[in-house]
Amino acid sequence: MIPFSDLARAAFCPRQLHYARRDDDRSVPPESRARIDLAFRYPTLVDAADDALRRLPIRRPPAVYRRNLSLLRERDDYDRLVDPDHGRAFVSGRDCHGTIHKVLAADDADGGDPVPVVVSPGEPPEAGVWEPQAVRAVAAAKALAWECEREIPRAIVEYPSVGVVRGVRLTVRKKATYRRTLRTVRGIDGPPPRVDDDRCGSCEYREECGVRTRSLRSLLP
Repeated sequence: MIPFSDLARAAFCPRQLHYARRDDDRSVPPESRARIDLAFRYPTLVDAADDALRRLPIRRPPAVYRRNLSLLRERDDYDRLVDPDHGRAFVSGRDCHGTIHKVLAADDADGGDPVPVVVSPGEPPEAGVWEPQAVRAVAAAKALAWECEREIPRAIVEYPSVGVVRGVRLTVRKKATYRRTLRTVRGIDGPPPRVDDDRCGSCEYREECGVRTRSLRSLLP
């Protein structure tokens, strides 16, 4: 049984997962926890004063953050996002397990199916979600489907430090990526090959791993 967090790490870099497993490092840093907690505070933050917002770990200026939260209020599922059916629910599926930050109650707009929500403390891409978060969202949906004994075709990824919410459809391609990542995790026996690319600059194991991150000067023609 594989934790959601292991799948997300492996989707980012299998070698990083190797080091995290070796060190039994599955804890969430305090700042990341604080950013995740913002997802449960939208109604109090949308009208918060600048000074109050500046004391929080948000990633946008106060005016932009309030505007993003105002846009969230226009979503059909906003009421369910701020008042989920379950919060921080542990689920266990056939292949993986972990905590789903929110489970939205079944609604006609979602075909009568509950919707799992993964909350990310990071920045969203320009469109869609990053692959590690997509893999985690698929894992959460599949584990919830296993417990509910019904298909879950959709998940949500929230970026509360930015005030952005993105939907994730369980497409054939996303499910294939999930299965490939699952096989990768199960096959790790010793350090996987280094990736040595732009991911390495943000990795806490980069010095131990031995990759040489390139400076901006080295990338210039």
